[in-house]
Amino acid sequence: MASSRPNVVLIFSDNHPAVMMGCSGNADAHTPNLDRLAAGAARFSHAYCPNAMCSPCRASVLTGLMPSQHGLHTWLDDGEVENWPENWNAVLEFDTLPEKLARIGYDTALIGKYHLGLVDAPQNDFREWVTLQRGHFDAFEDNDMIDNGKRLRWPGHMVDFFTEKAVDYVERRGEEPDTPFFLFFTQPAPLGLWPPLKGEPTNRFAEVFRGKPMDSVPREGVSSEVVEWMLVRHDEMPDDHPGYYKDVARQANDVPTIRNYFSQMAMVDDGVGQVLDALERTGAAENTLVIYTSDHGMSLGTHGFWGHGEDSWPSNCHKESHHIPLIVKPPKGSAGDGAQVIDRFAGTTDIFATVLDYAGAEPPSDDAARARSLRPLLEGKAVEWDDAIFMEQEETRAVRTDKWLYMKRFQSERWPFPDALFDLENDPDERNDLATDPEYAAVIAELSERIDGFFAEHSNPDWDLWRGGRVKSNSTRPFLWKHAWGDNWAPLTPTDT
Repeated sequence: MASSRPNVVLIFSDNHPAVMMGCSGNADAHTPNLDRLAAGAARFSHAYCPNAMCSPCRASVLTGLMPSQHGLHTWLDDGEVENWPENWNAVLEFDTLPEKLARIGYDTALIGKYHLGLVDAPQNDFREWVTLQRGHFDAFEDNDMIDNGKRLRWPGHMVDFFTEKAVDYVERRGEEPDTPFFLFFTQPAPLGLWPPLKGEPTNRFAEVFRGKPMDSVPREGVSSEVVEWMLVRHDEMPDDHPGYYKDVARQANDVPTIRNYFSQMAMVDDGVGQVLDALERTGAAENTLVIYTSDHGMSLGTHGFWGHGEDSWPSNCHKESHHIPLIVKPPKGSAGDGAQVIDRFAGTTDIFATVLDYAGAEPPSDDAARARSLRPLLEGKAVEWDDAIFMEQEETRAVRTDKWLYMKRFQSERWPFPDALFDLENDPDERNDLATDPEYAAVIAELSERIDGFFAEHSNPDWDLWRGGRVKSNSTRPFLWKHAWGDNWAPLTPTDT
């Protein structure tokens, strides 16, 4: 007998901007399976992540909280794993999504990238636990894996490894239809960065992109903000990954890298198709909520940026790095099942509340959680909806509405960063910064107040950098916060917790 609760398959990719799909109109993207999913599901055209870095967004989807609430403001530096306490978990203090689902009878599985702490043992009440030994890697092939407590070396492409494990899990769960399952399937691709993407692609989709000019990706040189970031890092952190930031400046116009990036996305898409087919083959698709999204987007040369929102000085919240794909397919035959494009704003934290809603679990228990169930929008119900989205990238906080994108910067005596304002109706590509135009002073005042009000409600003083809070593990700008809050300011390292 099938469970009355739906199965949940939440598919996360790594560094996948919303524009990089065929169903989004990208002629270069090879995503037939995502296009197939979108053709029978809801695609949210205005979905954004709260922070354009890996670990913060993974924490947000599992907790429903903003970075200034859960304490992760950038990637966890797993180069320090040898110094982390046994089984350290960056979101241990929170009642996470898999824990909530496990309490009401779900079998829970993480298959793919975790990047929220140590991985030798399962975290957050995941019962199935298949992951990378580290959050970062130098190549997609020949990597160390963790498979339910066993360490192994996988010689092939890691996307194929996780796809095989996800398909196997779905097939095994199909033999026990009376127990619902939650699969968090987190592919570590397309990634978009060197060294894994340096050079022409060599995976099985290489021929699809051979010789392609990749005209969907702009060629704009390197922005002054990227150059400033390189110079500031050289001055303030001369020993910290200098090669990486030089690479970021070079990748924006490297066509082999761009082809490689798109080919890795094709690998992810192929894995999505295999999991969808497994759901159909086992009959589980009839009662499964499928969600596809990414941790964050990726700047692919627009504005002269390549990489994450923090890869400029000051950091930025432009669309490219924060706009994420979000495709939601409710169980077959249920309200909201079918093709539609929803243009209301949605965020990573909303996925947390949406899964709980469909599963019949308790709603977010933290009153300050920025987590709203998307189910009413999927079902076409009239609902009050704050049609704005808020983001934060350490020294930059932003609000996006239908009309405006406003980036508010943390002000320090040494680095008096300029704010930025864009009229999205007349300047959808965010090119003409209006922040210094007196005509828009009232607009800036209103949007600034909205940002302040939002973060007054959705932050924890312990983790609010703008109020002297700290970060878990690491910051990409420790010198900025030391200057602002004194030499005693420091990240809260895992050994401190």
